[in-house]
Amino acid sequence: MQKFLHLDSPTGQYQSDAAVVACFDNRFDAALRKLLKRLGIERPDVIRIAGGAKALASPEPEFERHVVVDQVRKSINLHQTARALLILHSDCGAYGGIERRFDSSRDAEVACYEGEFRKAAAVLAELFPGIEVACYYIDFLGVWEVRRFR
Repeated sequence: MQKFLHLDSPTGQYQSDAAVVACFDNRFDAALRKLLKRLGIERPDVIRIAGGAKALASPEPEFERHVVVDQVRKSINLHQTARALLILHSDCGAYGGIERRFDSSRDAEVACYEGEFRKAAAVLAELFPGIEVACYYIDFLGVWEVRRFR
């Protein structure tokens, strides 16, 4: 094995600022980074899965929910995480895309996602009492805070 890149990564344990459940769609990476920076989240435990919070609200297949819940549990147990950010974004392929699933209607997409956020937050609240959950919708124009749950 030959060293490819030198790093000076911290070796100690850390406390995570939030478990972040987000889609792996690269179009929204910059928005996600800016959101985390705006919220002052320097040490996120980022859980990337197609559809993001969809995996908690309406997973296809069901085991996706178990995977994400397990990752949030590990974030809590290993890094004392006290809050979760649930992210959904416009034109998500896991939902079928805005054109196909929502007939290009942002209002229909947002209405669906609001219900999905409620379901996803309820899953976390039931399994992890006391966790703070904040939900954010990202579209091509910005980031929208949808709701906070306690």
